[in-house]
Amino acid sequence: MAEIKSMAVIGGGQMGSGIAQLGATHGLDVWLLDTDPDALTKATNSISSSINRLVKKNHLSQADGKDAMQRLRFTTNLEDLQSADVIVEAIVESEDVKKKVFLSLDKICKPSTILASNTSSISITRLATATNRPCQVIGMHFMNPPPIMKLVEIVRGAATSDETFHSTKVLAERFGKTVVCSQDFSGFIVNRILMPMINEAFYTLYTGVATKEDIDTGMKLGTNHPMGPLELADFIGLDVCLSIMKVLHTGLGDSKYAPCPLLVQYVDAGRLGRKRGVGVYDYRKAPTDGKKSARL
Repeated sequence: MAEIKSMAVIGGGQMGSGIAQLGATHGLDVWLLDTDPDALTKATNSISSSINRLVKKNHLSQADGKDAMQRLRFTTNLEDLQSADVIVEAIVESEDVKKKVFLSLDKICKPSTILASNTSSISITRLATATNRPCQVIGMHFMNPPPIMKLVEIVRGAATSDETFHSTKVLAERFGKTVVCSQDFSGFIVNRILMPMINEAFYTLYTGVATKEDIDTGMKLGTNHPMGPLELADFIGLDVCLSIMKVLHTGLGDSKYAPCPLLVQYVDAGRLGRKRGVGVYDYRKAPTDGKKSARL
């Protein structure tokens, strides 16, 4: 089993930039790719700020922080990834979009490259069909935010080889993560359990059982969850929650996984959660001019 020395990450969002940071701070040479230059600029600033915080808190030495930033490279060109030992895809939760990326990667990467997906629900077996190397395709699902959360969910497709699995597991453990292994069924472990709970919280709000505040308070204090399900949905992104519920509903064929109409309505309205400033809760700053808005 060859040691992994270089990694590429596709997708410059919160997940992708967090995974790239993990690789760089654990001694890997890392490429981070996004087709949007603005996303790469934002990712660069985010990673730099995060590493600086780790240095200030003495969780990382100044020398190691500097080394990590030097190990990171940013690109919009897929060809730059061809020499990576492992590539982690962390883009939109769409099977068609992911398959297109895997098809392109399969053509340009060296034969030994492992292609991993950070998908939280989509079949690894189906993603692997877009390549000529299904034995080297695997699910490597990080939790959000990747540098902080201790879990990685590894998912083997029908053809994933033992060597690919062990290499991926060793890499996750090198990052200081605890690994759980899931069979390739819709939602895997975490989201098979979590998303129906969030969906049920939306139904509880939708049917008028309680207010959003009481639903979240009830779950935080009654079940010792650090965050209520509706607050968590806003943090994850309501569009992501809806996408996963659709995957569960289609893949498992049970009506209990049908997305709540209120969740669908919020996504249709662009109320996607914290990243948009409004979801179940409104995170937009109130006016600071001291004037009260007139009532209609």
